Amino acid sequence: MKEFLRKKDIEISLKRYGIDALGAMAQGLFCSLLIGTIINTIGTQFKIPFLMQSVATIAGTEYTVGGLASAMSGPAMAVAIGYALKCPPLVLFSMITVGFAANALGGAGGPLAVLFVAILASEFGKAVSKETKVDILITPLVTIGVGVFFSWLIAPPLGRAAMAVGNLIMWATELQPFLMGILVSVLVGMALTLPISSAAICAALGLTGLAGGAAVAGCCAQMIGFAVISFKENKWGGLISQGIGTSMLQMGNIVRNPKVWIAPTLASAITGPIATCIFKLRMDGAPVSSGMGTCGLVGQIGVYTGWVNDIAEGTKAAITAFDWIGLLLISFVLPAVFSFIIHVGVVKLGWVRDGDLKL
Repeated sequence: MKEFLRKKDIEISLKRYGIDALGAMAQGLFCSLLIGTIINTIGTQFKIPFLMQSVATIAGTEYTVGGLASAMSGPAMAVAIGYALKCPPLVLFSMITVGFAANALGGAGGPLAVLFVAILASEFGKAVSKETKVDILITPLVTIGVGVFFSWLIAPPLGRAAMAVGNLIMWATELQPFLMGILVSVLVGMALTLPISSAAICAALGLTGLAGGAAVAGCCAQMIGFAVISFKENKWGGLISQGIGTSMLQMGNIVRNPKVWIAPTLASAITGPIATCIFKLRMDGAPVSSGMGTCGLVGQIGVYTGWVNDIAEGTKAAITAFDWIGLLLISFVLPAVFSFIIHVGVVKLGWVRDGDLKL
């Protein structure tokens, strides 16, 4: 059996499923739901007719260009997961159907359902791939059959469970914005820096509202924090690659000296409750944006999209100067200031030395 699994490149491990597959799922979600949301926002704000009008009507539902992209989130996530799991072509292409089924049956918690179902379907598909003379029939049949079966069996409860956890976090944040602001900001921020996907976690849990705002604060604190405190070693290239790229670049240095993580993490513990208690920063855009921070400015675009949606729904009168000040302070200014001040103290204590943050 071990030899068979090795031959089929089926690796049952936390890295393969919890890091590779999860990270790929976030990319698939970004290339569908998130991009679709951004396209719709651009069309609405700049009054671009082609992006605002319906370009297709399917089963009585009208879709804009952005709507079409968002509608493909299930297939996009599943294909991305299959790619990360190194599926052969017939298995990979079959994942389109699997992703659609899992996401549809998973409801609001569809991303988590897609993660589990896509992994199962991929591995079963890989197991039978090229094992028969009618591979063109058997491999898609097995992959799609397993995927649809598990979508029917586990996607609904997984979706409900994910949403229950997400709703609990959001409810607790509304109830205790200070404590939960700290907790959510620190945990999601650390997840962003670790080799796992904070974006996928937020998407799977449907993390929005004040909790989503705290998540944005935590992610920004990690990215901007590391960009600023490592500027001496990494200069402008490091500032850009970490500030609008990812703080995950520092993982090697964190492993060598975990104390380099103190400043950005403590900064997130400060900016989180400031976001929830003072600025009431909410992420009412796509949940995946909550876990993106300043990566491509996706977190900020998500917050702005949420404002636009709230105005359209009548729950927000207008975007105020206070809104913009809060977003700028939480996203850029405060993470830079707090991380720098804390880092100076950490360096004076001798816990971090020159070169410890060199990329």
